Amino acid sequence: MRVNHILKPIYNQDSKILILGTIPSPKSREIGFYYGHPQNRFWKVISDILNEKHPETKEEKINMILKHHIALWDVLESCEIEGASDSSIKNARPNDLNKIIQKSKIKTIFVTGKTAEKLYNKFCEEQTNIPCIYLPSTSPANCSLKYEDLKQQYKIILKYM
Repeated sequence: MRVNHILKPIYNQDSKILILGTIPSPKSREIGFYYGHPQNRFWKVISDILNEKHPETKEEKINMILKHHIALWDVLESCEIEGASDSSIKNARPNDLNKIIQKSKIKTIFVTGKTAEKLYNKFCEEQTNIPCIYLPSTSPANCSLKYEDLKQQYKIILKYM
């Protein structure tokens, strides 16, 4: 099934760090917000490493990341995908990341998951001239990584803030 990215990037002119997923999952598209699956650990990990109260609403999540100069978007504008399976992605079309990089202070890009890393390296690094830093996926499908280990790996973000 062909999926088009329907979520706007979250950033402002003070954003220094960009975190990219692959493309919103079916659950994220359904609720209209990033990392929307209830078992996805993204928002818990980010709030924990930032020493912030766990955000519940979209507005709280946006305010938290912008307060810490973090931008959020995805590598892909569209692709063919089966459900939420990144490994099934075909005919990918990337987002134009320079649209937000040029309007911000973004100097560091993190990717969440191996597929996001592979697609970023294939489609985006040449246009941005910013190498990406890999972070493990926070998806419920990536249950091999314990929460504390995931949190430890995400702490690298703090060096770039």
